[in-house]
Amino acid sequence: MSTQTEQSRMPLPPHPESFEKSSLGSGQPPRKRRKRNILLKVLIPVFLIFLVVLLGSDAQHITARPAKKVIPQVVLVSGPFIQPPLGTDQVNQLRHLSQYVSIQKQINTYLSHMTLEQKLGQFFMVQYWGYGYSTDLETMIRDQYAGGVIMYGAQMNTFTQTKNDIAHMQQKAWMPLLVSTDEEGGFVQRIMNIYGNKPGALETYQTGNIANATKLGNSIAHDLKALGINTDLAPDVDIPVVMGPDQYMRTWGYTPQSVIQWGGTYLKAVQSNDEIGTLKHYPGLGDATTDAHQDLPVVKRTQDQLYSTELAPYKYFAQTRNKLERPGMIMATDVMMPAIDPTMPGELSHTFITDILRNQFGYNGVVITDALYMLGIANKWSLPQAVVLSIEAGDDMILGVRDSAGLAASVAALKQAIANGDLSMDRINESVARIIALKMQYHILPSTPGF
Repeated sequence: MSTQTEQSRMPLPPHPESFEKSSLGSGQPPRKRRKRNILLKVLIPVFLIFLVVLLGSDAQHITARPAKKVIPQVVLVSGPFIQPPLGTDQVNQLRHLSQYVSIQKQINTYLSHMTLEQKLGQFFMVQYWGYGYSTDLETMIRDQYAGGVIMYGAQMNTFTQTKNDIAHMQQKAWMPLLVSTDEEGGFVQRIMNIYGNKPGALETYQTGNIANATKLGNSIAHDLKALGINTDLAPDVDIPVVMGPDQYMRTWGYTPQSVIQWGGTYLKAVQSNDEIGTLKHYPGLGDATTDAHQDLPVVKRTQDQLYSTELAPYKYFAQTRNKLERPGMIMATDVMMPAIDPTMPGELSHTFITDILRNQFGYNGVVITDALYMLGIANKWSLPQAVVLSIEAGDDMILGVRDSAGLAASVAALKQAIANGDLSMDRINESVARIIALKMQYHILPSTPGF
């Protein structure tokens, strides 16, 4: 269909009188002129009706005077990714960018407008001291660009207090936050002060009714979303080869098959409610007899045993075609498995994170560490050292930063690793892109760069 400008340039249909005037003195007999005039009077209305039918409402521009050209009003828009002046059409295009720009291009747009400090800040899911919102937390999310916050039971006392604290965090954050908690039910509950007790994984499995796993997942996701928590650090998909000190009542049965079936059912319920689910504890604590909070567990099983048992759920969930079973996040933890990597624990191991989880299993979602202050890591590496090793291994987000000083030291260590050539900007952008993609997928981050 022609534009208004093109239509205004179209010649007007000739008026009947112009034919009569042009025929004067032409030597045509008056009878022929009358027949011609009658014919024109019939054909012109037919022609106009044809235009209306063909062009619809645009036809009026053909017979009307040329419309006055409208100059778009300039709108000043503030924000980190939109700088004035922009016309209304440009603003509208940005707001509807997701309709015609691929997700990857949108992610690249975010990356191209982020400073190095903003990118590195996204790596950290910070925690904070005390029982409520703190000024130091505000420093981490507002000034140091933290990508997420983890909350514990002591910080969630009432519904109103928790909801208001989270809303305040999001208001102060430069980029919308991943707000997480470990809510498994049973032995690991963080929102018990608000919602009371919920059954855990093993208790649910022992009912023999898998619909109860769906019911539990739906209930937990509903409660978390009501508070503003968008990430559940669950389910636990460890296979209890032994019932270790960190596994009590947390497993979905006793075999890889039961864990995949029941844990997968819980995961689907959580993620169907637009809540991010997280598998843990990769590569597996099922044979650990040491609590990683106290020391580094060592699992002395063969490669075949590890692949057929501990690693089996991660391979399944990384490769499933069911989108709701693909975990938004996977948490890696402190455990040594010398048969696969004799030198580095799981979350700091390039072999486990990149070679196996990424390349062999094909997982391209966000990998987050367990808390790096746990003694399984902290007995050997400082927090800044462990942060750099985690990113080098292929992790995307870090747990274990508890204050702005720790975050500043960790970011400084990452910058030094970049300066030394130990970390490339491609590696940095790779992780930030995964974090942005996750936030977009779960509608935490707008699908346009104009937030």
